Amino acid sequence: VGKKTIEVDLKPQATARDLVEVVVTDYPPMRAELLDANNEFQSHMKFFINGREAVYLENKMNTVIQPDDKVDIFPPVGGG
Repeated sequence: VGKKTIEVDLKPQATARDLVEVVVTDYPPMRAELLDANNEFQSHMKFFINGREAVYLENKMNTVIQPDDKVDIFPPVGGG
């Protein structure tokens, strides 16, 4: 994307999955980074909603995004 932060417009009751679709539509090069061949969120990427990783939320990527939610998407980081 070339930016640390972007803002997107979402419809009411949009889910995390919907947000990813908006991002890859607005920023096509991100599709390969965020989605696999089956259009599922890449398992190695990290998706957080208000500091909680989506895979641990009850509805996972079907969690509804609220207007004041903070979403972070990034690749895994490692150190040595």
